[in-house]
Amino acid sequence: MIADWLTFLGVGSAKPVLAALLLPPAPLLALALGGAWLARARPRAGRWLAGLACAGAWLASCTGAARWVERHGLDEPPALDAAQRDALRARAAAGEPIAIVVLGGGMTEPAPEYGRFDLGSTSMGRLRYAVWLSRQTGLPIAATGGRGWGGPDPAVPPEATRMAEVAQSEWGVPLRWTETASRDTHENAADTLALLRPDGIRELVLVTQGLHMPRALREFRAAAAAEPASAAIRLIAAPMGQAYGASSPVLAWLPSGEGALRMHEVLHEVLAGIGGRT
Repeated sequence: MIADWLTFLGVGSAKPVLAALLLPPAPLLALALGGAWLARARPRAGRWLAGLACAGAWLASCTGAARWVERHGLDEPPALDAAQRDALRARAAAGEPIAIVVLGGGMTEPAPEYGRFDLGSTSMGRLRYAVWLSRQTGLPIAATGGRGWGGPDPAVPPEATRMAEVAQSEWGVPLRWTETASRDTHENAADTLALLRPDGIRELVLVTQGLHMPRALREFRAAAAAEPASAAIRLIAAPMGQAYGASSPVLAWLPSGEGALRMHEVLHEVLAGIGGRT
């Protein structure tokens, strides 16, 4: 796998750069430039390339196209329903060793309104749902996330540390565990299992976005498979963020910033499924 090779070679920090070059708009811009360069020698071929680039850029910015790719390109589990939450609450009350694990999704630069590094919108959404789910079920929360491959600056606090601060100060919910060394989903899984093992946790309720959940499950299952048979781990998917913004069918197929962002996120997960760990 490409991502594994980069990590093995000690250049894991190149993974965000590689992803940026492989995801829209970079390849579409390259296609358009190729069409322009070819137009003088082979006008018809050049026009075709430019037309494909324009069509690709249009679709890459539509929520309708993003929804289609997400539905057909990712095997997302459904969100937990009320009956499943009630069952988890009963099991938590019985003292079963279950924990909610919320995966980090990125930090921002120092936010001027807060005067410090802060959680990005993806991380904040995941944390909000984890806190809500904890209140619904009574399960404790573990947060996992370090500085990431793209943010090794020691001035940036580990993401899980900031998640714990926000959960406590804004919602009054303490996080029982924080895993602060991981840089990607693969390390989220391995490091979180190592963190929870001494406390005898045998079941994890994973909280992350629906489009990220297939990769998270894959990595956590691989990490769990390396555990001793006597310490078998069970995983429960608790995806969030699967709803799209309300819009008419016409608007769904018109370019928008929301569509470009969602398509970028969806294609990142599709690419991760092909290229390995990220």
